[in-house]
Amino acid sequence: MALMSKQNSGRTGARDRTGARDILVWDPLVRLIHWSLALTILLNGALVEEESKVHEWIGYIALGLVGIRLVWALIGPKHARFSAFPPSPGRAIRYLRDVLSGDRTVHLSHNPLGALMVYNIWISVIVIGSTGYMMTTISFFGVDWVEELHEVAFGWLLFSVALHVAGVAFDSWRSGVNLVRSMVSGRKAIPKGREIE
Repeated sequence: MALMSKQNSGRTGARDRTGARDILVWDPLVRLIHWSLALTILLNGALVEEESKVHEWIGYIALGLVGIRLVWALIGPKHARFSAFPPSPGRAIRYLRDVLSGDRTVHLSHNPLGALMVYNIWISVIVIGSTGYMMTTISFFGVDWVEELHEVAFGWLLFSVALHVAGVAFDSWRSGVNLVRSMVSGRKAIPKGREIE
């Protein structure tokens, strides 16, 4: 249920001169993993030779980052936990319907559509990392379906990242919260009078 931002002002954040509330949402580990994972995708997608050992190790780093993030989603602070952004297609559809009707509620963690994207990106990285590892083994080296799945999953990941960036830009405009800045500082500046969920 949405809550008016003024209801939690004492517990979760301070007000600035415009009446916006500044709320700590993303802890340092979430931010470090987010930007490190983005860097690994950029490096392996655009800058590093595909057949190189560097490409392989960057892939393992990406896989490790997702593994750490999954553990953190079990034991980390409340906004980092699975319970803060459950994967729910039904909630995502309702959220999309609300957005199209003009709703500008701010979600402190990921909004329901963003939550699905997060899980999608994590699963994609796991598939890419797993098939990448399989291609280094005697059993699966040169096996066509493994290589094809690796390439298709990476193409899907790049498409997903593009959608993610577009979604962040749209939701920043819709909600009035600079989501990129919040993933740098860890804090969301909630505009005055905006509902929070």
